Amino acid sequence: MIKKSLLPLALGGFGIGMTEFVMMGILPDIATGLSITIPQAGYLITAYALGVVVGAPTLVSLLAKRPPRSVLIWFMLMFAVFNALSALAPNFGLMLVSRFLAGLPHGAFFGVGAVVARRLADEGKAAAAMATMFTGLTLANVLGVPLGTWLGHNMSWRLVFLIVAGIGLLTAVSLKQLVPHFDAHPSGGFMKDLKIFRSPGLWMALAITSIGTGGFFAWFSYIAPLLTDLSRFAPGQIPMIMTVVGVGMTVGVTAGGRLADRVAPLRAVLILLATMTLLLLLNGLLATSQPAMLALAFLTGANALALGPPIQMLLIDHSREAEMLGSSLGQSGFNIGNATGAFLGGIPLTLGYSYAAPQWVAAGLAATGVLLSLAMLAMRRAQPPQVHAAGAVHVRETESA
Repeated sequence: MIKKSLLPLALGGFGIGMTEFVMMGILPDIATGLSITIPQAGYLITAYALGVVVGAPTLVSLLAKRPPRSVLIWFMLMFAVFNALSALAPNFGLMLVSRFLAGLPHGAFFGVGAVVARRLADEGKAAAAMATMFTGLTLANVLGVPLGTWLGHNMSWRLVFLIVAGIGLLTAVSLKQLVPHFDAHPSGGFMKDLKIFRSPGLWMALAITSIGTGGFFAWFSYIAPLLTDLSRFAPGQIPMIMTVVGVGMTVGVTAGGRLADRVAPLRAVLILLATMTLLLLLNGLLATSQPAMLALAFLTGANALALGPPIQMLLIDHSREAEMLGSSLGQSGFNIGNATGAFLGGIPLTLGYSYAAPQWVAAGLAATGVLLSLAMLAMRRAQPPQVHAAGAVHVRETESA
């Protein structure tokens, strides 16, 4: 049974997932409403992603000395205000600024939320607790995004952002009522927190996140034309298939949490990136088979979100002296993967290759993540056990080949 104290984290994840992914569905409506072109409206997605990358480490570092619950409440209040500004923006310039600002608390919320979920978890259930928070993100793809897209088409895209702002306020209230108070992790200040970047393990974890998950985003960015041009699905069937992907994500994030609790986080990441590589290859090889692509839509979505909990645990394990900062870097890494995967996946299309071509790029990125995971595992085995400042011996994870 899910703990009540974890529900506000899931609700916040739902609001964040809705505001990020609904943009793809209502982009034409925003373009019409602001009298801009669709490519210009696409910059609003970029602005939000940039806000995530900038905001995650910056906000967490500035507020590291504050109790985690208070920090999460502030993040959700910021989220509500900036999404309300998006709803009220009268022109493209102000909309661009408001989307950047709305992205700032995104990664920071997930970073601090992962730390809080870990503290709330029962013994041996830390990754499963983190998965509960990410379940909100996946449910946004199943419920929030289709609803928001329908509202944007049939009523007003501004209403969508007002609803998201309302979810942010509701999350702030529920955080106050349901999440217990925790003291902040001891922090020596912003400059001392930055010392975690001296850890080669942290940089390896970030590289695995940014490159390995880029494979999923190279697939996800071009899934619609892949399904219509090669699989011969009708355009009207694409929302249904996207729902299948969302259901897969919801199942996968829970499975990923359980896997990371049973094996070491790095082993879980290695296993999931290996299966991701295989699934992406199958997407390219079986692109003309509708039954195969329906199954792969579910499995690829499930595999991708299963990576969330073990990656968060891996980042926290390598940033013990500033765990909230380290955890927040996960969302920065995911968004770097988003930008990298979409860009690299588009290159073969500009060269005239078919919509199967991005799948080979995607598989290559995921396979690179596998190689980086193996390299990190070799680094771990070569290191002696580490002794933390508190005096407790951190025993190296024993992972068999």
